[in-house]
Amino acid sequence: MSDRYTYRVTWSAEDEEHVGLCLEFPSLSWLAPVPEEAFSGIREVVREALVDMLANNETPPQPLADRAYSGKFVVRIPPETHRDLVIRAAENGVSLNRLVSSLLAD
Repeated sequence: MSDRYTYRVTWSAEDEEHVGLCLEFPSLSWLAPVPEEAFSGIREVVREALVDMLANNETPPQPLADRAYSGKFVVRIPPETHRDLVIRAAENGVSLNRLVSSLLAD
């Protein structure tokens, strides 16, 4: 189960080590001198957290990859930005939705 979570390894200038992170467990991390150790370390910490949660009848977080997404979200922007995007979409002969989708994908 722990293999389905979203892991990241990044450099911590403050700690001068690589830090392994799991997006679904934001309070957990693992520091190591090399990225591979940070990755394996955070995976082990998550595995242990899952074992503990299940032993205590707690529901673990659902992996991001397993969640259903509607493809819709609302973003509030300044009216001037909205106008500029509508103009840009019209200039390109596409809908506002298509323009913003394309910009976000880039």
